[in-house]
Amino acid sequence: MRTGAFILLLASAAPAYAQEHAAHQPHEVQADAPDKAPPQSAHPEQESEIQAATALPPMDHGSMDHQQPGEPGGMDSGAVGHDPAGAMEMDGAIDHSAHGAMDKVAGIPEAPPPPEAFSGPAYAADAFVGSQTMAASRAAVARVVSGLPVFWFMADRAEYRVRQGKDGYLWDVQGYYGGDIDKFWFKSEGEGVFSENPESAEVQALWSHAIGPWWDLQAGVRQDLAGPDRTHAVVGVQGLAPYLFEVDAAAFVSNKGDVTARIEGELDQRITQRLILQPRAEIGLSAQDIPELGIGAGVDRIEAGLRLRYEFVREFAPYVGIDQEWRLGQSADYARAAGEDPSVTSFVVGVRLWF
Repeated sequence: MRTGAFILLLASAAPAYAQEHAAHQPHEVQADAPDKAPPQSAHPEQESEIQAATALPPMDHGSMDHQQPGEPGGMDSGAVGHDPAGAMEMDGAIDHSAHGAMDKVAGIPEAPPPPEAFSGPAYAADAFVGSQTMAASRAAVARVVSGLPVFWFMADRAEYRVRQGKDGYLWDVQGYYGGDIDKFWFKSEGEGVFSENPESAEVQALWSHAIGPWWDLQAGVRQDLAGPDRTHAVVGVQGLAPYLFEVDAAAFVSNKGDVTARIEGELDQRITQRLILQPRAEIGLSAQDIPELGIGAGVDRIEAGLRLRYEFVREFAPYVGIDQEWRLGQSADYARAAGEDPSVTSFVVGVRLWF
């Protein structure tokens, strides 16, 4: 009798337990069996109260972001209804700080410095010692430094010339001794053929004064060492023209009253750090005919050459090249009368050195 009563009690309580257990299952589990009717409860009033207390609020599936977890802006399944703090963190709190740092880097101003950045003195020491005192001190230092004597010598061309007829030679050297502003400058050049006297030879002694960062004004005397004896007064400029052309231009007035001029220019074109191609040109001018020197009025001669040198070190660079010389106008007539060719082509081998 007792056993039958216990079985009847379990049978009446089983539907209520099953209903209460189903209310605590995840929503997805219940959706898996929509066709199964929930078991009937013997206490419908209690069932309504339990469902009202445990029911989740309705969810708008249309407003949910269906991006996959791990994608930008996506929401991990663990963040839905279980970890609000984690969802907020995943929603971009850390990402926003990272983007802020990137925005600061990307926002570096590209405009020039403001005017007040240059409002200070050109020399900071002026603010403590005084501008007049510092100006005098800087001038004294400049005088001392620029007055330090320096010796420099360069053989720009020292070459053997292979040409039709007899082979020849040429030298073109120069150097100076002095400071940055004032120097004693000397030059010498000449050429000829082997086993004969030089065709031309000269030496110059010049005072050189800097008239700018790139140019020197030069004045002095020139003495011819071959041919008729001539002494010339010299005035000219030497320096670096725009586009790195090295220019040497001078006018000469001889003790016989002859006025001549010479312009030389060359340009170093670096093929590599050691291999250099140098085009060079020289023009001779004369204000009058000078028959004893074989010089005609106007453009006396033009010489153009191309040399390729290799710098084993900057102070020593052998080269090979080709050189062409033309005598023009009356000068060409003088050359023909002397049995010379007014147009001469020479293949050259030489060395450029300095110390």
